[in-house]
Amino acid sequence: MKTISLKSYAKINLSLNVFGKIDEEYHKLDSIMLPIELHDSLIVNRLSSSEDNYVTIDDYSMGVINYNLATYTIECLAKEFNFNDKFRVFIHKNIPIRSGLGGGSGNAAFTMKAVNQLLKLNISRDKMLEIAQKLGSDVPFFVDCIPARVQGKGEILTPINVKNNYYVLLIKPMVGCSTKEIFEFADTMELKTTDIDKVVSALEQGDDELLASVICNSLEEPACIKFPIIGEIKKKLKVFGLNIVQMSGSGSTVFALSTNLTLLRKAAKLFNENECFVELTKVRKS
Repeated sequence: MKTISLKSYAKINLSLNVFGKIDEEYHKLDSIMLPIELHDSLIVNRLSSSEDNYVTIDDYSMGVINYNLATYTIECLAKEFNFNDKFRVFIHKNIPIRSGLGGGSGNAAFTMKAVNQLLKLNISRDKMLEIAQKLGSDVPFFVDCIPARVQGKGEILTPINVKNNYYVLLIKPMVGCSTKEIFEFADTMELKTTDIDKVVSALEQGDDELLASVICNSLEEPACIKFPIIGEIKKKLKVFGLNIVQMSGSGSTVFALSTNLTLLRKAAKLFNENECFVELTKVRKS
């Protein structure tokens, strides 16, 4: 086997508590993360004769890509498992950048899975999680890519059951949020948090009224201060009649969660697709 194709899924943070910094790089987190059907497509080739790895991304809005998480992932694996094989990774982007949807983190995790299969490394789940932690706080989640409570620096994963079959409307304005900048700004503020146990309970019971009342993203207020359009999108969706509405991650995507597909389709028409990324997708349960 010399080539493998994979779907690299996105995620939403149904809730995100951000506490103090654990070290210079990471904050203590407590989050509910749900994988969604929106995905990038990866084609990974094992190169028979090459002195370097090549990563190509077809989203030209990203500018020239010389180095990214997919490259770093391969280098980490080569060091850990002592191989000299080189790879070409082509990434067809559907997940917008600077969106809070975990596109880059997912690319890293699914590149690791592809290399594991191509080289038949037989990496255990625990080892994958250990390597994923070195790549970024969201990367471990994509190893299993199932609904989970994510804690610590992103390394503590507890699967959760989602009773309802949810559709997800994603609205991302033209502006994007730098994760680093949003966290730095958040560090100057007193952040809102929620009771994550109640979020888990609402999901497992299928109680949408409770869910709407308890979801919270600590980073939403800092992001809205920097980019008011995020708050405007959220307000527009709530006025329309959607109740489970939240910003994902560090932004700038706002999502609406509902079992009512017709309502979400109507809500999508509120937004000009020339001014926003608009995508209707659904939660993946497995």
